[in-house]
Amino acid sequence: MRPTTRLLAALAGLAAAGWTGAAIAATEKAAVFPIELHDPSAAYGSRLRPLDAKKLTLVTDELRTSLKSQGGLDVIDTAPAAKEVEQQGPLYKCNGCAGDIAKGLGADLVVTGYAERGANQIFNLNVTIAEVGTGKLIRGGQVTIRADDDNTWAHAMRWLVKNRLLAEPLPTKQ
Repeated sequence: MRPTTRLLAALAGLAAAGWTGAAIAATEKAAVFPIELHDPSAAYGSRLRPLDAKKLTLVTDELRTSLKSQGGLDVIDTAPAAKEVEQQGPLYKCNGCAGDIAKGLGADLVVTGYAERGANQIFNLNVTIAEVGTGKLIRGGQVTIRADDDNTWAHAMRWLVKNRLLAEPLPTKQ
């Protein structure tokens, strides 16, 4: 029997037995919450500046797009939980509340992050990925942004995803 014929016969046998590639590579659902700003120099109760809000939206969109296209995750809409996030937040210091919110959305993974303002144009961008059921941290990463413009922020998030969050394939559920 030729190698191609053997391969086709083996694949037909696996299909007849009910095995498909999708059975072992089930797409995990990820609740990717908006990136938040931690500004230690801000006065208590101060509002987010429009320019900062724009950059946080930019990096959140970049994160969602990258995790979907490069990580193969099914990024679910977190908008239905926006009110709960506002009440519980900020998520970077709510002691695991993000996992509970993500569980309510039907997610397998919870992705949170924040940008910490240092000096005028220095920010630390931090992102973590954790299992919803156990809270176990799967991946995390940080990158320092040394300029306060859109291109630098977007590049920083792409670098973080490529070199920290998805440097190795994410573990899949069995």
